[in-house]
Amino acid sequence: MSGVWVFKNGVVRLVENPGADSLQGSSGRRKVLVHTPSDEVITSYAVLERKLLSLGWERYYDDPDLLQYHKRSTVHLISLPKDFNKFKSMHMYDIVVKNRNLFDVRDT
Repeated sequence: MSGVWVFKNGVVRLVENPGADSLQGSSGRRKVLVHTPSDEVITSYAVLERKLLSLGWERYYDDPDLLQYHKRSTVHLISLPKDFNKFKSMHMYDIVVKNRNLFDVRDT
């Protein structure tokens, strides 16, 4: 794990690839989220929401700045930025981890 530690607004976080586009990996390629059973690339939150709802996720409306989904049978919560353009690979991997064998992150 390499990168740069950034201190901003009283919070320290590790930025693995400073200056890179948020959807690009270390190879420089853009990342996409893919629904593996249908091999469909998730191109919008509307598409993603349909997939999540069909898997038993429920939408939370508590925070106006986030899209949040919870699955009753788990303690998992998926939190996404309201703007799909700010949907980063870290959000994609969060969805993959919480929905094993149903989503994948791939290079374009």
